[in-house]
Amino acid sequence: MILKTLLVLLIVGGVAVAAYLKMNPQFGGSISKAEKKQFSKSQQWDGEKFVNQKETLMDLGIKEMPGLLKKQFTGRENRGPKEKLPLIKFDRKTWDADTTSFQFIWFGHSVGLMKMAGKNILIDPMFGADASPIGPFRTNRYTDSTLYVIDQLPEIDAVLITHDHYDHLDYDSFKKLKGKVGHYYVPLGVKRHLLRWDIADEDITEFDWWESANLDEVKMTFVPSRHFSGRGLTDRAESLWGGWTFISTKHRVYWSGDGGYDTHFKEIGERLGPFDWAFLECGQYNKLWHHIHMYPEESVQAAIDVKAKTSIPIHWGAFTLALHDWRDPVQRFGEEAKAKGVHIAMPELGEVIRFQGKEENGFWWEGFE
Repeated sequence: MILKTLLVLLIVGGVAVAAYLKMNPQFGGSISKAEKKQFSKSQQWDGEKFVNQKETLMDLGIKEMPGLLKKQFTGRENRGPKEKLPLIKFDRKTWDADTTSFQFIWFGHSVGLMKMAGKNILIDPMFGADASPIGPFRTNRYTDSTLYVIDQLPEIDAVLITHDHYDHLDYDSFKKLKGKVGHYYVPLGVKRHLLRWDIADEDITEFDWWESANLDEVKMTFVPSRHFSGRGLTDRAESLWGGWTFISTKHRVYWSGDGGYDTHFKEIGERLGPFDWAFLECGQYNKLWHHIHMYPEESVQAAIDVKAKTSIPIHWGAFTLALHDWRDPVQRFGEEAKAKGVHIAMPELGEVIRFQGKEENGFWWEGFE
């Protein structure tokens, strides 16, 4: 009788989990046979999943789990700021008035708005308050929810996504952006999430590595990174990941996306560099997942590899997704950049940067504990 009851409970529980996965739009869409057939044209698709250029370890061993769990729930004092970080108010009038400069705003983590050749380009729009919207524990933003910022933004010509993780592809942000975006540019396999969120098929274009599209005079190219993807329990690596380059007659920009350090940075620099500005992942690293999130010193080396004139660290300043002090990424990045002679910029959250003189920006985070 007990075994029968347990079996019934397991079946009911399994059905409930399956229903939750199917009904909750946060998870996005599920891969289809037609998509798998389409992906077979990509060198990154092995028949069942996307793969990196080199073998990339992502699974934690059993022996590491106890220590990791202990660290996760202890010593948390400096993993996030003790008070909410300020966000400079978006000035739509000033933004719209300047039609010639390259303008950029960093909203924390990997959310970037740039104006290039007169086009408004938004990258990885995660404006939500929580980077773990389906998990048992919250991953709260260092600022208050920034979803309200979307209402203040101008019409967006292009939204670009680097990969489908929750801290980069946010359901609540996409709901709020709907009707405000000209076109969506996403990696292979990410379209199905947007379709699930009622974005029209004709408004979405998918990219393999090294594929390009033109936004008037801005050429946008999807480039490799060393990472992975997935939003549910069974969809790991069923969509591609990467970074982006933006090249116009006046400016050249590189956006790394997430990933570990590897030879792809030099390849990008050789094929598409040099770059005026490189926005480089710098944060959420740990020796246990070093292959998929590089250390700050490696971020500086990546800047050198892609031949960047000015480099800006991103993927920090919004969420605690690793065990390090929240200020550690930029402190180490700044020290290594100084040692290697790499020119950097450190914008405040929400600050408009035009890269016309004021580029060091000071170590603004030192005013917060």
